[in-house]
Amino acid sequence: MTVLELQEYRRRDAVELSQEQRDSLLRLLPSMSVAPSPEKENHYDLVPGSWIGSLQLPGLEVVIRPKFPMEKVLFLVSYALGGVRLHETDVHLESERSLVEAIVPGFVHQVNRALSSGVVQGYREEEASLPTVRGRILFDDQIRKRYGILPPIEVRYDDFTEDILLNRLLKAAIFRLRQLSLRSEESRSSLRRFDNALANVELVPFAANNVPVAHYTRLNEHYRPAVELARLILRSTSYELRQGRVQATGFLVDMNRVFEDFVYESLREALRLTEREFVQGGKGKGLRLDQGGQIPLKPDLSWWRGRHCLWVGDAKYKKIEGAQVPNADLYQALAYTVATGLSGATLIYAAGERPPGTYLVRGIEKFLEVRAVDLAESPQAILAQVGFIAQDILKGSNPAGFGRFGSLVVRNPLV
Repeated sequence: MTVLELQEYRRRDAVELSQEQRDSLLRLLPSMSVAPSPEKENHYDLVPGSWIGSLQLPGLEVVIRPKFPMEKVLFLVSYALGGVRLHETDVHLESERSLVEAIVPGFVHQVNRALSSGVVQGYREEEASLPTVRGRILFDDQIRKRYGILPPIEVRYDDFTEDILLNRLLKAAIFRLRQLSLRSEESRSSLRRFDNALANVELVPFAANNVPVAHYTRLNEHYRPAVELARLILRSTSYELRQGRVQATGFLVDMNRVFEDFVYESLREALRLTEREFVQGGKGKGLRLDQGGQIPLKPDLSWWRGRHCLWVGDAKYKKIEGAQVPNADLYQALAYTVATGLSGATLIYAAGERPPGTYLVRGIEKFLEVRAVDLAESPQAILAQVGFIAQDILKGSNPAGFGRFGSLVVRNPLV
């Protein structure tokens, strides 16, 4: 099998592809630019977008590496999951590893920790036809299915079992990883070790676009890191994608979403705000630009106190050409200030894409501030940069005018 190695946003010229391989890349990686190479038939110039990972097609494996070292990507990914931290002791990185190969050791470590005190059990609602009464009789079903004749009896009851959502997510993620072509024998064998522990758990084929949210309590909180990583794996893997006559398997992560999630989690932590106060994607706020409520707005980041918005911003990882911030980004930020009534908004870019700066909008005195987070720095330094942005928000050091929150204290992200 041919292995094609690419790097996000870096051009690779004159790559030979069959027509089926070309069409599969266009469908499965819509962020990738695929253009015919001049004077070379069946050769194409490729420019990957923000999706990194690997994709296996018949006769071709495409590996898209991040523009940052893999350990930085794992730091962003784990932080973005909320409550999950992949420390250096969790993973042993090698420069040639793909993203999925790098994630597996950390996932195995977290699953081992979760299962170290036994498989968590819980109650799950069941409906069944039984010879005796258990739980509550479903009279409507009894009449419809059995014409009122007993037994069997149609009942609904709560079953205390290992076969609950948390364990199903773990088992599904382990199965999904085992379907990928992992080069490391250690990774493959470590995944097989969980077969006995989760033998009583049903294998559910969760769709990548419909992975359920897990809910945690005091009794299962220790499962959170493993389950959140499992949810990421299930969202990122696609097994036997059928595109016409071509089948493909892949593990792909969108760094746009990872960066947004990282900024949200780290900034919320620095500000010491709850998820209800610090909202991602404008969820539940119904923000509208027009008085008729026909133009919805969904800012990446916003701070609310009741129905009053205190601060708004967007996180931008995307590759940008030219010396100026794209007008579309500035228009978007300006729309947020109009809809919220704030005097300013903040655009937070991955450093290297946009230098910091401030724009004063003519005539309406709105400030649009651009900040940057340098992802080439150490994790501690990255969190410190986020802490400085939080200090600006609270202490009013930026011109957007948030000084009324200056009495609040920013958490030191290094503590």
